Amino acid sequence: MDPGHAKELLAAERQRIEEALGRLTAEFDPESPDGPAEEADTGDQAADLVDRQRDLGRIEELREELEAVERAEARLADGTYGISIESGEPISDVRLERIPTAERTADEQRAYERNPL
Repeated sequence: MDPGHAKELLAAERQRIEEALGRLTAEFDPESPDGPAEEADTGDQAADLVDRQRDLGRIEELREELEAVERAEARLADGTYGISIESGEPISDVRLERIPTAERTADEQRAYERNPL
């Protein structure tokens, strides 16, 4: 894949993640106008707690995705972007278009997900 195009894909991915993180973390800021309101009803409080737990999980996922972008940017900088971290085989451009942070070929990723380290 052309390094310039890879850089654009990674920049777009970073922007998507940072915007989503910004929206979600603003909900946890008590000074934020979008922050949670005080709820008097126990049922509302329980629903709010469930929503907050879900949001915290999503924040963690987004932080992991951001770390993957940073690793991909480092591989791009050192000339190893698009090469599997496992086998050294090339990762297809089609896969990198869909998943710009891909670290493994599709077959290697499936095997990794079945038996993670």
